[in-house]
Amino acid sequence: MQQVNMTTFEYRAAFSLAGIFAFRLLGLFIVLPLLAIYAGGLKGITPTLLGISMGIYGLTQAFLQIPFGMLSDRYGRKPLISIGLIIFALGSIVAALSTSIYGLILGRALQGAGAIGSTLLALLADLTREEHRSKAMAVVGMIIGLSFSVALLLGPFLEQFIGVSGLFWLTGVLALLGLCILYWVVPHPEQSIFHRDTEPEPAQLISIIKNKELLRLDAGIFFLHAILTASFVAIPVILRDQAHIAISQQWKVYLIVLIAAFVMMVPAIILAEKKYFKPVFLSAIGGIIVAELGLLISHQTSEFIICLSLFLGAFSVLEALLPSLVAKTAPTVHKGSAMGVYSSAQFFGIFVGGLMGGWLYGSHATSGVFLGSCLLACIWFIVAKTMEQPRLSSTYMIKIGPHCEGNSQSICAQLLEIPGVLEATVTDDDGIAYLKVDKQLLDFTLLHKFSMVS
Repeated sequence: MQQVNMTTFEYRAAFSLAGIFAFRLLGLFIVLPLLAIYAGGLKGITPTLLGISMGIYGLTQAFLQIPFGMLSDRYGRKPLISIGLIIFALGSIVAALSTSIYGLILGRALQGAGAIGSTLLALLADLTREEHRSKAMAVVGMIIGLSFSVALLLGPFLEQFIGVSGLFWLTGVLALLGLCILYWVVPHPEQSIFHRDTEPEPAQLISIIKNKELLRLDAGIFFLHAILTASFVAIPVILRDQAHIAISQQWKVYLIVLIAAFVMMVPAIILAEKKYFKPVFLSAIGGIIVAELGLLISHQTSEFIICLSLFLGAFSVLEALLPSLVAKTAPTVHKGSAMGVYSSAQFFGIFVGGLMGGWLYGSHATSGVFLGSCLLACIWFIVAKTMEQPRLSSTYMIKIGPHCEGNSQSICAQLLEIPGVLEATVTDDDGIAYLKVDKQLLDFTLLHKFSMVS
């Protein structure tokens, strides 16, 4: 027996919320390949302040995303998402109007302060059944990955028509368009409740941080985004000054690079999801190291583009594998807490990467940026080499219902007898079974006998 398909209601919720994610991420990433050059013409610019302007949104996002989610449990999802989008739009306007680096930093900080990522996921959880939440999250993840690629292409292409300040105005408009989607397209939930699979529990954060395997993955996403942000302090400058490619034409380079990266990414992820997760993961980190060294020593434009393709290909593989690793490693019942810490590490890495990249650029030019990024990747490789081979499992949930109260241990034991169920936790308070399963072996017929949902 196969799983019942997602309903039209659930697809509408997933794609409309993914659209809001996309608009917001486009606003953050669309200036990434431009900011290093654009900020050079602002008053008060220094290399370190340039780096801060590139990464400051990560700092405000890291500190505010968990509070936003907690407040949404109390005051409602849509009001908090609305506040976040308005703050983001205000940040875009401040950045668009700024003539000094300090104004740009303030605008970028405000953009990050609209930290609605966890709240959007919580609303998605309100609008989808437990059995189909992983599919809905996959839709959002796909859109997030696509947004980064589109932003790299759109930024340099549109800059020739509207300039960087125009791009900031555009991102403000996209944020307001997100508000329209929120109230006119996104369904309204019947109720908003706490979801352990998408929202962090403050009481569990310490235990999650103490988990060595999860901490290793948190360090990984920190290193990955620190390296990405630092590298883009130098990449646009080299394309302009050494490859003599005008910033308005650099989108053509990114198009070639992203196609090559996609060709590398697909087989790597297929191999990883078979039986070779750890070797593929370590190879991708090795690819980052080789790419950064190549960017450091390349003298020809073609060499630089090949190394840039390797860098973004390895980045794409790691960006896809790391969340999957967290889901496989974290206790299923505390997946939301694990992802909350993971996301905070990611955004803090963006800030540190910008700060590091700007400082190294000021001290040692572009070579210092690539060398520093290479050293970070080497440290990451050493940390990751001791990771355990993850089990080939997926997370899955079913609504057991109130009749499980006081009987959760017995139900857990019965669930573990079903072929394909590897781990099971049943909670008394919300009547949900949190499972890790091997979907190739899972007997859905037996499993859904426990579900109160048709």
